[in-house]
Amino acid sequence: MAALYNDYATYLKSKYGCRVYRIGLDAGFSCPNRDGTKGLNGCLYCNENGSRSPYAKAGASVTEQLRTRIEFLKNSKGAEKFIAYFQAFTNTYASVEKLKALYDCVLPFNDIVGISIGTRPDTVGREKLELISSYQKRYEVWIEYGLQSVHNKTLRKINRAHTFEDFKSALALTRRSGILTCCHVILGLPGETKDDMMKTAKTLTDLKIDAVKIHLLHVLKGSALEKLYKAGLVRLMEEAEYVELVCDFLENLSPKIIVQRLTGQGDRSSHIAPAWAMDKHNTINRVGETLKRRGTCQGYRSLAAASIS
Repeated sequence: MAALYNDYATYLKSKYGCRVYRIGLDAGFSCPNRDGTKGLNGCLYCNENGSRSPYAKAGASVTEQLRTRIEFLKNSKGAEKFIAYFQAFTNTYASVEKLKALYDCVLPFNDIVGISIGTRPDTVGREKLELISSYQKRYEVWIEYGLQSVHNKTLRKINRAHTFEDFKSALALTRRSGILTCCHVILGLPGETKDDMMKTAKTLTDLKIDAVKIHLLHVLKGSALEKLYKAGLVRLMEEAEYVELVCDFLENLSPKIIVQRLTGQGDRSSHIAPAWAMDKHNTINRVGETLKRRGTCQGYRSLAAASIS
C-alpha cells in the first residue's frame, strides 16, 4: 500500500537506518521584526520565546545545549543519530563570522548527521548561503524559511514584514547553493479562505519545495494574537475542521515534497488555545484516518490536475 503522505521520519529512517532525533537550539539570535530593524512587536502569533523548544535553555551555549540533549536522548530513547536544529528566532540574523562560530559548535559531535537552520527569507544572502552550503561536505543541510502564506495581503495582516517576492528571491539563491529548503505555512490565518490556503499548497508544488511544515494558527501567551483572541476578534479552528483542511492541503501538494510537520502547538506554559492542539498525536492519527476514509493521499489532486493538463 502506498504511503498516505511523504513523512519526514520515514525519509530519515530510510536514509540513516534508524530514527533521527532533532535537537532544537536557541543560539541567542534576535529578529529584525523585533529589534526595530523592521518592527518591534514581531509577527502576530509569535511571543518572546521565538519558537524556542521547551527544553532549550536560553543563555546556554550551543555546545552545552547539544551535549545535554544528546546525552538525555541517548539515555532515555536509545538515540543514535541527531539533527542540530537552529530553531529560536532568526538564525541567519548575524554576520558571517558570528554565524560560522555558532554553526561550528556542531562539528565536535560525531552522532550529528544534519543541520537545519530556521530563518526568514529577508535575512539571507550569497555569503551566508555559501557558508551554510560548506557544511554539506559533512552533513545533510536544510534551511527552513518561515513563509506562512503565499498571499501578500495575509503577510501584511500578520505583520511578517516581508513579501512573497522576498521568499522567491531567497529560494532562488538557496537553490543555487544546493541547500535543501523547507517552507513553514500556517493554516487558519486571519482573513484567509480555504481557496487561499489551497493556493499556497499549489504554489509550493509549482515551486518544487523540498519540504513543508504545516502549522495551525494557535495562541501563545504574550503574542499580539492573544489580545485579539481574548477580545473575540479571531476565530480558531476546531480539530475536525483542521484535520479536513490538512487533508485538502496534502491532496494539493506534490507527493515529492517531504512533510516535516502536520500540526503545531506551544509548550504547556505558553499555549492558550486551542486546547485540542496539545494532543498532536491524536490530530496526526486523525489526518491519516481521514485520508484512508477518502481513499486519497498526498498529491492526489495535484497529480489529477497534471494528468488533465
